[in-house]
Amino acid sequence: MNKGLKKVAFGAAILAFGIGVGIFTSNSSSADTALTPGSIEDPVVTKSYVDEQLAKLNEGSSGGDSGTVGETALEVVTVPSGKTLMAGQGTEVIVRVGKAIVYSSDSNGIADLTGGEDLKNGTAITKNHLILFPRAGRGILPDPAQTNGLTVLVRGSYTIQ
Repeated sequence: MNKGLKKVAFGAAILAFGIGVGIFTSNSSSADTALTPGSIEDPVVTKSYVDEQLAKLNEGSSGGDSGTVGETALEVVTVPSGKTLMAGQGTEVIVRVGKAIVYSSDSNGIADLTGGEDLKNGTAITKNHLILFPRAGRGILPDPAQTNGLTVLVRGSYTIQ
């Protein structure tokens, strides 16, 4: 082989070696940054832990004697004449059938989110308005002038008293 060809072959071999080293080091460095399951950066969670956390969440959302519903479910509830639906904190109600009156044990009322007003004790509630109960101790009852009860949609905790 002549001298020029040996130099070209040697240069090509060094270039191939450099490319190979570059590829190997780039792969190993990306593998070092990958998360290892079970490490502090990527912990493994057991089924029993998840079940325990879900049970704690479910305990926190339970409430009234007559019914509790999940935070996204609407439940159809009938309130008999002469009874009061007492709502838990954060409960939402929509009156569908009948005439409803606000009940509040103090001077504060409930929020009519549709009408944008605060409804005080004894105020009539407009049908199909979204009503929010900011605190417990407040509720709705059928108008005493009507013989039928109420049909309402409820999201949250409540009791019928």
